[in-house]
Amino acid sequence: MFDYLIVGAGYAGSVLAERLARGSGKKVLIIDRRNHIAGNAFDHYDEAGILVHKYGPHIFHTNSADVFNYLSIFTEWRPYEHRVQASVDGQLVPIPINLDTINRLYGLNLSSFELQEWFASVAEPRDRIRTSEDVVVSKVGRELYEKFFRGYTRKQWGLDPSELDSSVIARVPTRTNRDDRYFTDTYQAMPLRGYTRMFENMLDHPNIKIMLKTDYADIEDWVPHRELIYTGPVDEFFSFSYGKLPYRSLAFKHQTFDVPVFQPAPVVNYPNEHPYTRVTEFKYLTGQEHSKTSVVYEHPCDGGDPYYPVPRPENTEIYKKYQVLAEATPDVHFVGRLATYKYYNMDQVVAQALTLYARLSGTQRAEAAKVRMARVKPVATIPAKSGKNGREKSRDWRLGSGD
Repeated sequence: MFDYLIVGAGYAGSVLAERLARGSGKKVLIIDRRNHIAGNAFDHYDEAGILVHKYGPHIFHTNSADVFNYLSIFTEWRPYEHRVQASVDGQLVPIPINLDTINRLYGLNLSSFELQEWFASVAEPRDRIRTSEDVVVSKVGRELYEKFFRGYTRKQWGLDPSELDSSVIARVPTRTNRDDRYFTDTYQAMPLRGYTRMFENMLDHPNIKIMLKTDYADIEDWVPHRELIYTGPVDEFFSFSYGKLPYRSLAFKHQTFDVPVFQPAPVVNYPNEHPYTRVTEFKYLTGQEHSKTSVVYEHPCDGGDPYYPVPRPENTEIYKKYQVLAEATPDVHFVGRLATYKYYNMDQVVAQALTLYARLSGTQRAEAAKVRMARVKPVATIPAKSGKNGREKSRDWRLGSGD
């Protein structure tokens, strides 16, 4: 008899497995359809020996001390501030749009104060901000909207920004200074030895059992458990009784080049003429030293694994029906991006999981996040190397499978 069966070994499931096992002494079985832990944050060494993110770049950033200190128990960090450039009009310029973006794009020499006036002169005021198009044109006008946002959004979501909720593009700021960081959070860092190693440390407890390549539908009737934590698609759990919730997926093309550096920035966005949305070069993220480099091209698509809930009013209404069912289902807890149909960042999922654990354990979230098995490890700046071609040995977490 397990106290908890947890479906999904990504952030939500793994944090809750660790907290319930180590914090409350519960016996936990965590399962996942894939052949690895860590969910979409899974990273591994490719054939060239370069650490890559299998499912596209995952950049950790948060303003939550609770979240950062909790994860710091399971990893040391490499300080990293993410920067992105966009290919527009034949040149690479910073994104989010800032002072340098406008000056370089238009051959100007504006100051920050003058840029505020420039934005005001091109902006198209809106009485109400309903859509993503409204967000952009009301701030920076129609021309920059077309150059930077419309094409990228249509590729990413398969919809015009005028058809998407304002929250989608509201995540990307516009600046009047020269700050070219993509995020401005208090804590910005990458796990020193990768995300997968962090998850391995998190799940390293005798009360946690893991089954990979295992579908919940195949075991729900024969694995005895008291309560269920579900992090998969909520519509699938309820057999699509109100129809399928739409998700946007991605197809990844990984490629290795026999050069030390491929592009001048960690990520280059292609908002217009290219079939892919962005290209990521992983060595920028990890700090790994290697004579070759590996990149990934991202091609948004409708089929495939569900990555992004599509934020439109009609989809929200469908989810609310599933939410009613979820809240009425005893001894089942729904948590994570897919189970709550929310476009969460990694730190938000961790915070959501810690909040659920606090409720289950009857504690405050700050207290629920404390792990007394170790002190927070010091920040390190240079990733350690070991093994052939800089590879690090990793424990085998395939403790069981549904095969």
